[in-house]
Amino acid sequence: MSEAVRRGFLRQAPADFIAGSWHTLPAAGEELIRSADPSQPNTTVWSAAPVRVHIDRAVAAARSAAQAWACAPVQERHAALLRWRDVVAANEARIADLLVLEAGKTRGEALLEAKALAEKVTITVEERTLDRVRGFGIDLSPTRRGVCAFRPHGVMAVFGPFNFPAHLPNGHFVPALLLGNTVVLKPSERTPAVGQLLAELADAAGFPPGVFNVVQACAGGAAALAAHEHVDGILFTGSWPVGRRILQANLDRPGRIVALEMGGSNPAIVLDDSHLKQAVVECVRSAFATAGQRCTCTRRVIVQRGIADAFVRLIVEVSSRLRVGGGDEAGVFMGPLISEAAREAVIAFQSRRVREGCVSLLAARAPAREGWFLTPGVLRVDRFSREADEEVFGPLLQVAVVDSDDEAVEQANATRFGLAAAVFTADAARWQSIAPRLRAGCVNWNVGTAGASSRLPFGGLGLSGNHRPAAAFSVDSCAFPVAHLEERTDAAPLPPGMDPF
Repeated sequence: MSEAVRRGFLRQAPADFIAGSWHTLPAAGEELIRSADPSQPNTTVWSAAPVRVHIDRAVAAARSAAQAWACAPVQERHAALLRWRDVVAANEARIADLLVLEAGKTRGEALLEAKALAEKVTITVEERTLDRVRGFGIDLSPTRRGVCAFRPHGVMAVFGPFNFPAHLPNGHFVPALLLGNTVVLKPSERTPAVGQLLAELADAAGFPPGVFNVVQACAGGAAALAAHEHVDGILFTGSWPVGRRILQANLDRPGRIVALEMGGSNPAIVLDDSHLKQAVVECVRSAFATAGQRCTCTRRVIVQRGIADAFVRLIVEVSSRLRVGGGDEAGVFMGPLISEAAREAVIAFQSRRVREGCVSLLAARAPAREGWFLTPGVLRVDRFSREADEEVFGPLLQVAVVDSDDEAVEQANATRFGLAAAVFTADAARWQSIAPRLRAGCVNWNVGTAGASSRLPFGGLGLSGNHRPAAAFSVDSCAFPVAHLEERTDAAPLPPGMDPF
């Protein structure tokens, strides 16, 4: 028995949720999805063999339910999501417990993620959010009127990530459902238990059969869903390489909405007039929150020479004292990485950068304990370059020193990504001069890169996204505008050259 079921976090044995019914998954097969407690990798949290035909069945169920759900009064869909909000709010502790177990979250972060599910519903139904997709009409002539209406796309495939396996899929499917779409959710293979828990909670919330479906799949199954002929839209959070494959699979489907929220190589600029302590705290927090496994984590710091020595010394000192441990250990700042492969990738990147000439100021190391833990690392680099830029998804921070504001902007933009950036300065004029020149979708002033609000848009440029921001703007990807011309009389004059009849 898996740990998630044994401990009561899941009520069902491993299963997919299709058309309002549970479809038990086999324990073994050609493929196997197994999640482990990153703090105790020998502990199996969830394990089963995915069933490829379930993808077709889930899409068919969503397609079958789509018309009735789209045509239902918006009040009915609103009420269903309020039930969802009540269910997830009542199960916050259960969600948090499973996030600690399967995703390696600290207890505090797990609780914040669990609370965000209900908050997303509240934000989505706010007037300011729905105003973005509210129809309108205009008089074009004494008898003719123009109307803009918004229609749902249909069946939306949602691909969830492992780092926020409850909050980020929820952020996609809540607006999708409210605007009349049906959903097929494919959870990350790293966090299948959290995905199944979302299905169990949706079952309790009582969505009509087929409106919300959850199917587990490995890479091949995920590819089949992304290219499925009966899917009308794709809402994805994950890495650029996977996002690229999704785009390639849909080159011949220009009418399919594909919203990609991907990674980042996020810079923080620390100017010589910044409040030093504040900048250090925010840069350390943003670099190492979630063990560096956030797309908004600070990967690169650009600090001006005048305060560089003091800043770097403090960054190394504070980072070296961060407590790394299991989610329920007292006073822990960050937990383990999601897997051994993830940890090895960070260590390999660190080693390569040192071979290339970077100076290790604080080496990221694997502690002598069970689990995929890794301590924070800090590298000193000469310069950043767009050509050599890549995202390392873990607790490793690179620091470069510059002499001017213009050089700081140039170095911040030396990236193929463009998700988040931060500027630390006490001077509002410097902030206002620098912010418009930074190529990123989220640009913060005296707040670290890992700081975002669900009441604002969330998305990036370059390899970070395709101009389909999520959060408050997620509704934009869930409906399309339709223009109507309406004539209110049959006495319209004949056009020139047309004889009366």
